[in-house]
Amino acid sequence: MTQPARPDPARTPSRNDHVRPGPAPSGTFRPARRAVGTLALNIGTRDWPGRLAELPLAGGAQRHVRRLASSATWPRRPRHPVPGWTVVSAALSPVLATVGWLVADAVQPASYSPIRKTVSVLAGHAGTDRWIMTGALFLVGGCQLVTAAGLASVRAPARILLAVAGLSSIGIAVSPEPARGSTPQHLAWTSLGAVALAVWPAFVARRAPRPLILSSYGCAVVTAVFIALLGWLVIETQGGSGLGLAERLFLSTETCWPFIVAIALRQTTRPRTDPGRPISHARTPDLPRYDSGPAEA
Repeated sequence: MTQPARPDPARTPSRNDHVRPGPAPSGTFRPARRAVGTLALNIGTRDWPGRLAELPLAGGAQRHVRRLASSATWPRRPRHPVPGWTVVSAALSPVLATVGWLVADAVQPASYSPIRKTVSVLAGHAGTDRWIMTGALFLVGGCQLVTAAGLASVRAPARILLAVAGLSSIGIAVSPEPARGSTPQHLAWTSLGAVALAVWPAFVARRAPRPLILSSYGCAVVTAVFIALLGWLVIETQGGSGLGLAERLFLSTETCWPFIVAIALRQTTRPRTDPGRPISHARTPDLPRYDSGPAEA
């Protein structure tokens, strides 16, 4: 009697043949890492999610790519070295100073002469509606402090001097001039603020040749002009007839310089990007297809 043939174990399928595949080895996701690197280098920040979804990877590799993309450092928006709020505060300082003494002059009696009398008289106890000039001095000092905090591109001594000028303006407002004469506190704050504004351009000088107005030569010229205005003001304090005119010209001119510095730095310094290279939004070349097989040894 013929016996049935025994099944060959090598050819008989076992239940292990239908076991679900386990997780891929660690080397499987190396193509995923290369794919994320290719995306980061070849495409811009606007279209990388769509191209990421088009990568022909397996399910596990695709999920790994998404995790890498979510944790990767993508290029950020360019950031100027001088913030916009710094430019606004620098522009408001001369505007508030000039508008302050113009409005305060308009409400003074006819006996007041803006050519002979100083701005301190407008904020002093002898001035009419002294709150106008007092408020303007407070605002000008606050704007100078904000500008000093925002001009991170200039050296620390220049920022400190500008902050000293802002504190001096506030100090003049809190120590008003009496009806007759003056006080040591008022004279100290006035002298400190005038000297700080006059020598401030010398500390803003940059070694770079551009912009020319912020070079050593340009700042030296501006400093010479400001010191000349300060000298004229000091001469007029010795009984001159144009003390008010000299003080107003000195105040309105020298408070404009921080605004000029902020604009020059914002226009000439290139925005910085985090990856250290410009972001390109050109058409992305076709990405290579990576399989999810085991990595090569």
